[in-house]
Amino acid sequence: MSERIFLSPPHMSGNEMKYVQEAFDTNWIAPLGTNVDKFEEELCEYVGVEHGLALSSGTAGIHLALKYFGVGPGDYVFCSDLTFAGSCNPILYQYANPVFIDSEPETWNMSPIALEKAFEWAKKENKMPKAVIIVDLYGQSADYDLLLPICEQYGVPVIEDAAEALGATYKGKKCGSFGHVSIFSFNGNKIITTSGGGMVVSKDEDAIKKMRFWATQSREPAKHYEHKEVGYNYRMSNICAGIGRAQLQALDGFIDNRKNIYDQYKEKLNDFPIEFMPISENGSPNYWLTVIILDEENLVISADIITELELENIESRPLWKPMHLQPIFSDAPIFYHMETECIGTNLFERGICLPSGSSLSINEQSLIIKTISKVLEKEEQ
Repeated sequence: MSERIFLSPPHMSGNEMKYVQEAFDTNWIAPLGTNVDKFEEELCEYVGVEHGLALSSGTAGIHLALKYFGVGPGDYVFCSDLTFAGSCNPILYQYANPVFIDSEPETWNMSPIALEKAFEWAKKENKMPKAVIIVDLYGQSADYDLLLPICEQYGVPVIEDAAEALGATYKGKKCGSFGHVSIFSFNGNKIITTSGGGMVVSKDEDAIKKMRFWATQSREPAKHYEHKEVGYNYRMSNICAGIGRAQLQALDGFIDNRKNIYDQYKEKLNDFPIEFMPISENGSPNYWLTVIILDEENLVISADIITELELENIESRPLWKPMHLQPIFSDAPIFYHMETECIGTNLFERGICLPSGSSLSINEQSLIIKTISKVLEKEEQ
């Protein structure tokens, strides 16, 4: 069997060992050191924010942000519905209640219409959220000119989950610069990786200082180990940060590669009854994953495509299963963009994520396209 083609594998630039070796040479192996400091500085400069905190995961960043905004037992937090569970699991860490907001058709991100419905409900029921988590889905920015004023009207802070969107833009500004607090993920499948890790960024220096304190076990400034608050072991290692520094330097090239892959898929599959995730005119995505949507009459073949790709040792997946459909969140409220139909559920039922890694070769992509075409051509006969 041929070597497996993954959905979005790590892509090493070749410069990572320089910074990893530096960590070894200076014996800064633990969650401190020059690489951590520099990675925070360099990523903040790239995104256009002032303060950053390198962490063990993006999920840790959301957890700390919720804690900073005072989210606790019985509170409510609004969150994008079409996302990965890491966006909303931290709500449960704080024993709070998630409320899910449907997608809009234009970007697949949080619907301003559904968000307004949720706030009207919250005001009526006296369940105003402590925070709103807006996800930049599959590397594309949400429509912040519509979403942020709604949150500001009700005085609720925004956490921008830009885990999938490093390098994407909205009206000339980088994703990760729109929330009061924003987070990134550097998991192995993201556009850049530190093997595992994340970062929380903000223009609010006090927020980052407080989260840094919590992330290092809430250790008080004393000679001995003194703790007055619950803390967490959430810091990134100096070795992982070294990998991240080199990856960040290669990011723009990775985005170019993924855009070329998207363009090839779109050109070669153009004659079939499928659609691609819409590209918003408000900005530029980072093309983290290319996603296709099948016509509703052809839903049965989505499973056939995934199965046929797997027979060729090619990884593909459905879209994120919306959070309100997950058993753990089955009791959570959900507010739709439309009256009765959930946009996110419809997308989940029709969508397939295709291999989109920046190291995907022309031959590998040709095999993927050939395999998909074979299934679609058979269906047309």
